[in-house]
Amino acid sequence: MTHTNFTYLFAALLSLSACSQLPPPAAEPVQVKAQPKPAPPAPKQKPVQKPTPTPMLPAGAGPVLRIDSAQSLIAVTVRRGGMLARLGHDHVVASHTVTGTVSPSRNIADFTFRLDEMKVDEADLRQIAGLDKQPSADAIDGTRYNMLNKVLDAERYPLVRVHAERIAAGQPLQVTITLHGVTRSMAIPVELREAQGVINVKGTVNLKQTDFGLTPFSVMGGAMSVQDQMELRFDLTAR
Repeated sequence: MTHTNFTYLFAALLSLSACSQLPPPAAEPVQVKAQPKPAPPAPKQKPVQKPTPTPMLPAGAGPVLRIDSAQSLIAVTVRRGGMLARLGHDHVVASHTVTGTVSPSRNIADFTFRLDEMKVDEADLRQIAGLDKQPSADAIDGTRYNMLNKVLDAERYPLVRVHAERIAAGQPLQVTITLHGVTRSMAIPVELREAQGVINVKGTVNLKQTDFGLTPFSVMGGAMSVQDQMELRFDLTAR
């Protein structure tokens, strides 16, 4: 290549470089804003449990009184029988844990007590019943065991339920007793007092164990036994 041609080519290259566009300036880095962290989900609130509503009484039922267990008593006297009765004891079995309600305006009462909470041969109750000799602690424990397991079947039938209605003032109460899975109805004369929101009712009634499907306890072929008839005394206070 001649010197002239080389000069011409160099000039042409300079001309092209001068006409070409400069590369665009470097773009500024884009700042990415940090996204805020999502708020943690609100803790699930436990559903509010509504209290069990109190059963509604019929219109006009009026106030309801509750049995005062501390001031109430049911006591049952059972007496010995058989040829060898002199070797045994009469007994008093009592409940101090009667619970239930009385509706004065409707003249009805409903209450229960547990057989396995009954006390056997408390000294003061034996005295009231006119029983003299106090059995030993071992004899009392044996009586209680036989009563609950061999007669009453208290594990299977733990409750005694009573429903009472007063038909008219001065008349016997119409009482329904459920014991040992058997229900019996009877009229029971009572002494009833009402004063300042407190009702007290007292009375006695004779019952037969066999009327409730019970077999009176006996040993030695009946030579020593418990009589079928028993006397139930009650003194109940509701307030």
